[in-house]
Amino acid sequence: MKLSMKSRYGLRALIDLSVNSKNEQVALGGIAERNNISPQYLEQVFASLRKAGIVKSIKGSQGGYFLNKPAEQITISEVIEALEGDYRIEAEDVPEDCDYKAAPETIQKLVIDKVNYELEKILTGITLYDLEKEYQTYVDYGQDMYYI
Repeated sequence: MKLSMKSRYGLRALIDLSVNSKNEQVALGGIAERNNISPQYLEQVFASLRKAGIVKSIKGSQGGYFLNKPAEQITISEVIEALEGDYRIEAEDVPEDCDYKAAPETIQKLVIDKVNYELEKILTGITLYDLEKEYQTYVDYGQDMYYI
């Protein structure tokens, strides 16, 4: 699995949003600026996150974005699926009329299924709140390069 820039930027922006939207919505331009992400690209990212129900927006001069549910309830799996689609390794392709099914089925069972199981376990076990807490440890020690 390759974590694309879209997912990386999406996760950065969501950490920023989680940190900064405790009392009010956050302007997309501010998120883009703090994280050195193109505002136009971030709009595309947030369109996918909005469609998936991860974020909500308020239009107008005082508008901006906020999380649609608590950070504790937003899994990294959910975010990556919203931005990438299915992130799991595709199943082994074995034609029905194939006489050599043992090797592909072995690969499916011992490699693909196990990797997908562990990946799912990891990505559903980490929440946006976990990322925010870890981020705060860097901020507390003055190690943040982005100053969200």
